[in-house]
Amino acid sequence: MLPGPVSRRAVPYLYSGEEIASLIAAAGRFRDPFRVATWQTLIGLLASTGMRAGEAIGLDRSDLDGGLLTVRGKSGKTRQLPLHDPAVHALEGYASLRDARPAQSPAFFLSLRDTRLRYKNVHATFRELVQKAGLEPRSPACRPRIHDLRHTFTVNAVTRWQAGGTVTARLPSLSAWLGHASPASTHWYLTATPELPALAAAGLEPQEDSEEGERR
Repeated sequence: MLPGPVSRRAVPYLYSGEEIASLIAAAGRFRDPFRVATWQTLIGLLASTGMRAGEAIGLDRSDLDGGLLTVRGKSGKTRQLPLHDPAVHALEGYASLRDARPAQSPAFFLSLRDTRLRYKNVHATFRELVQKAGLEPRSPACRPRIHDLRHTFTVNAVTRWQAGGTVTARLPSLSAWLGHASPASTHWYLTATPELPALAAAGLEPQEDSEEGERR
């Protein structure tokens, strides 16, 4: 049986491709075109890279360098994510809009006031988009959260590798991509997902973590 601290965590809400598209479509209904671009690009980035929301809003304009994105994670550690062409094109398109604004902030993602997005406002806006997209909780403990885009990315990656029998060999690379200290830190994503029963037996020990969401 899993330890108590793990069992108290929220049940991950795994988004389908259609649900992610619904969130992006909901962002398209904002009145201001720049806000539309900001949120559609942000959701697309989180869904396609598994970045933490705090990492995404912490990006600076200079962090996008061609097909590489420099991400500052927890404890000041940085990592570079090589992006696929569609992600690069989406970010470069947004960057063109962002660069045309009279912004003094170095932030990549800008608010309508041309300042860096605030963490609490990002969560509030995402909850608004969830309502507009018509997404409903699957249970009292399983509600759509912005952090679950990260969880969905991780589970989708592992599911593909499980089909090819390459999970164990590729797990360290996934942990590095996510900014985890070690594969053991990825344990929660595996054991919390009933769709991945075989992975719970991968021999990984969970690391205790006193906070949820952005800490992982």
